Amino acid sequence: MEAIQAMEPPGALKVLVVEDNADLAANIVDYLEEHGHTVDTAQNGLTGLHLASTGSFDVIILDLMLPGMDGLTLCRTLRDKAGSWTPVLMLTARGTLEDKIAGFSGGADDYLVKPFELKELELRLQALARRARGTAGLRELRVGDLEFSLDTLRVKRGTRTIELPAVPLKILELLMKRSPNVVWRREIEETVWGDSPPDSDALRVHIHTLRSAIDPPGVPALLRTIRGVGYQLVEPDGDAA
Repeated sequence: MEAIQAMEPPGALKVLVVEDNADLAANIVDYLEEHGHTVDTAQNGLTGLHLASTGSFDVIILDLMLPGMDGLTLCRTLRDKAGSWTPVLMLTARGTLEDKIAGFSGGADDYLVKPFELKELELRLQALARRARGTAGLRELRVGDLEFSLDTLRVKRGTRTIELPAVPLKILELLMKRSPNVVWRREIEETVWGDSPPDSDALRVHIHTLRSAIDPPGVPALLRTIRGVGYQLVEPDGDAA
């Protein structure tokens, strides 16, 4: 008699939990496993980085304060050096705007302040995984009539081919991947220059170069400045600030 292979329930996720509070980690693991998800855990940043870099996960739950390597450093390392864009949900007891800005600038995709309801945690994980699956394997980015091939690095708006230097090209890739979301200035600077950004005018100059190339006179503007915050790439009829 043939063995019947167990089927994962619809929406089942493979989750990595990096949390040094053993009781909280156990509660998260128990809840997620009861709802059909597969969970791996790490209790310090270095182990978490190793598992996140070498394993295959749908989403990562990452505590901000960790022994060995803090959550922000882990997330930045995962993005910048490991080249991983697995969605990261950051957990922290600190819920100020500055804390949230630091988390998103470090590469986090979502932010949940302790204490939280486990059901809300699961819903957020499902949303992050759905969004990631929607862009998995996507090698052609598109916003309105703007196209960017990640394989050939060719940028087109309508029928017009656009030539861009390396830095504006990298900024464009980030803005298109995050569209229609606003991308903070700090995140752009860290994506392009890491921990050693140049003077404050450098980003402004590259944004001006990018805007001049993709938004010439006579066509609807795609690139928008959100004053005091960052930049946003949206279709002309999109809901933008």
